[in-house]
Amino acid sequence: MTTMHHVFVYGTLRKHERNEHYLLGDNCIATQAWVLGNLYDTKRGYPAVIRNSHNRVYGEIYEVSSDKLKLLDQLEGYVGNERENHYNRDTAKVYTDQGSMNAIIYLYTEEQGEKLEKIDSGNWKCHRLLEHRNDFLYLAYGSCMDHERFQIAGVNHLFQEIMGCGIAKNFTLEYRIQRPDGGRADMVEVYDNDWVEGKVYKINQQALHYLMKREGVASGLYRPAFIDVEIEEVLYPDVLTFLVSNKESELAPPEHYAKEILRGAHPYVSRTYFNKLNDRLRSHFNMDIRME
Repeated sequence: MTTMHHVFVYGTLRKHERNEHYLLGDNCIATQAWVLGNLYDTKRGYPAVIRNSHNRVYGEIYEVSSDKLKLLDQLEGYVGNERENHYNRDTAKVYTDQGSMNAIIYLYTEEQGEKLEKIDSGNWKCHRLLEHRNDFLYLAYGSCMDHERFQIAGVNHLFQEIMGCGIAKNFTLEYRIQRPDGGRADMVEVYDNDWVEGKVYKINQQALHYLMKREGVASGLYRPAFIDVEIEEVLYPDVLTFLVSNKESELAPPEHYAKEILRGAHPYVSRTYFNKLNDRLRSHFNMDIRME
């Protein structure tokens, strides 16, 4: 019987990064996982993690065989002798939207990280893409599907290039951030066949700056993330979206916010998904939203 191992990856082994081929065909358990630690840019084209009890590093969890683990050891320069290792191999508690598990992780020592640049977002993909891209595909699944607040803020002209309906598989829509007047939308990663639909825009850096402020990224409300999205049965990698940073118990959204979501979703999302949005409001919160 083959022994399998859970491995947490946070840099070039992630989806659509340059070493992803090492894990092609292996089971990806979670794409929105995180560990406690600090992430650093080595300036050699790859990052490193040093343990820390306060900050988060985001990545993915894979299930690999012992033979595959040996290949990863070679890639990461792990030989079993701390003095000769490039990365040390250890285990860490890894958190997902559905709980936590222990997984193997490759780490730097405190000494190795002394002169390295800390990546405040804790996300190598965001660090790499947000700084070096001029434009993005952006999946809006909540109130940003609607243009009313864009118009009020004077940025509606930045959200005119609409690519169509985007489908994010293995996510579900919940209201997992609690504000004084009610919950706000979030995409939660799940292990079944659920999905989230939304409106995909093509945006530039100016629109990105507006979204970062609107989503409260600096204060830790939402965080940027890059996910796979299907548009008209074509898979687009590394599409920008925003996820709740610290997920709370679900709370009913205020009526005005639910209306924004439904108004923005129609007519871009499928009828099935539009009905699903309404059904969730009724079944979970006893809300019957009537569109004017």
